[in-house]
Amino acid sequence: MEIERILLNQRDFFTTQQTKNLAFRKMYLEKLKSLIIANEKMLYEAINKDFGKSEFDTFTTELSFILNDINYYIKNLKSLSKPKKVSTNLVNQLGSSKVHADPLGCVLVIGAWNYPYQLSLSPVIAAMAAGNCCIVKPSEIAENTMKAMAFIINENFPPEYLYVYEGDIDETTALLKLKFDKIFFTGSTKVGKIVYKAAAEHLTPVTLELGGKSPAIVTKNANLEIAAKRIVWGKFLNAGQTCVAPDYLLVEETIQEQFLEMLRKYIKEFKYEAGSGQYTRIINQRNFQRLIHLIDKDKIYSGGSFDEEKLHIEPTILNPINWNDEIMQEEIFGPLLPVISFQSYNAVLNSVLELEKPLAAYLFTNNSEEKEIFTRKLSFGGGCINDTVMHLSNDHLPFGGVGSSGIGNYHGKYGFEAFSHQKAVLEKATWGEPNIKYPPYSEKKLSWIKKLM
Repeated sequence: MEIERILLNQRDFFTTQQTKNLAFRKMYLEKLKSLIIANEKMLYEAINKDFGKSEFDTFTTELSFILNDINYYIKNLKSLSKPKKVSTNLVNQLGSSKVHADPLGCVLVIGAWNYPYQLSLSPVIAAMAAGNCCIVKPSEIAENTMKAMAFIINENFPPEYLYVYEGDIDETTALLKLKFDKIFFTGSTKVGKIVYKAAAEHLTPVTLELGGKSPAIVTKNANLEIAAKRIVWGKFLNAGQTCVAPDYLLVEETIQEQFLEMLRKYIKEFKYEAGSGQYTRIINQRNFQRLIHLIDKDKIYSGGSFDEEKLHIEPTILNPINWNDEIMQEEIFGPLLPVISFQSYNAVLNSVLELEKPLAAYLFTNNSEEKEIFTRKLSFGGGCINDTVMHLSNDHLPFGGVGSSGIGNYHGKYGFEAFSHQKAVLEKATWGEPNIKYPPYSEKKLSWIKKLM
């Protein structure tokens, strides 16, 4: 099988030690950057064919992340790769201790369709920076972007170093049967379990970037205008097909009516219309039908219309919603926003705690006590206070899930570490050797060891 041969060639190439050279890593990172810039128009056209994404959204939510990642690693590669000196305990004197960041070897990156460039190439860039060889399998659901990435990489990079493997479920299944030194997967929890199980057969370490039902909580102490504006943007960006989008909204009862009107106002103001530059269509018919099924016509507060031919669903607010409604049983991943009101802040946090740990959580309030309780009480991958989604844009913050929303994290130095092994090295002097650890043993030697420990 071709992919087996490519992986074998990558293993052979990795053993040459070339990828450990910092100049080699920088050269190929710079090459990828120049290729993305040179092929920017083609990348825009491909993603627009897949689900109508505008150049503005493609640059701000995809290409800018990739280019920033490359720039970050080029700038910081020397410091990230430098062995870190750590303290040496008394028992190991005279000696010095260092931690070396070793590349793992040959890694597999499986990307997602909703942000096909960013979620395929950002992990690849981190893997390259850390000194690995890589096979990347983009999602076949966004077929045109998969072909665009294959064209850029396979025509310009040696396959024994970096290769895009095209195909669908059969090809992904074949990949998972092979032994890699790391698997990085972005996608659903359901498929994440399949990847995790396959990786376990080879004891392969994994990073799983999954999802979940991410809450946004608005209390009476929030700046309601700012909260409405930022929630509408974060929820309906990419037509809600964002893993860290607010999945559902929890609003304090005393401000609910006022706040729902603000949400409706900003949906109208942002012109989220079919075919507009600021709104995408649903990726395919299967996801479209799944979302339409979740719309309870008796609970539509705003929106609710759709066009099956254009795969367009209007931004839709559903209220009143309760925890047992069907829409609250799974991640929505679309432009539907269920709203639940609450009276007690602590009680609603307890309700969130009963659910699986989400990938993201958002709180809107200017009350310091509410902020502290939110941060301390809830477990989630990452999130914001008084904003949505934007924590992803800070490369000094780790991005990843917890529990069923994921394993491991990346971005910035965390991405470098995700594709590195932290190798411990203790170097000892060859003079001044004490004899207390060597036989024959004695009570006196044991007494000294207890003091030293």
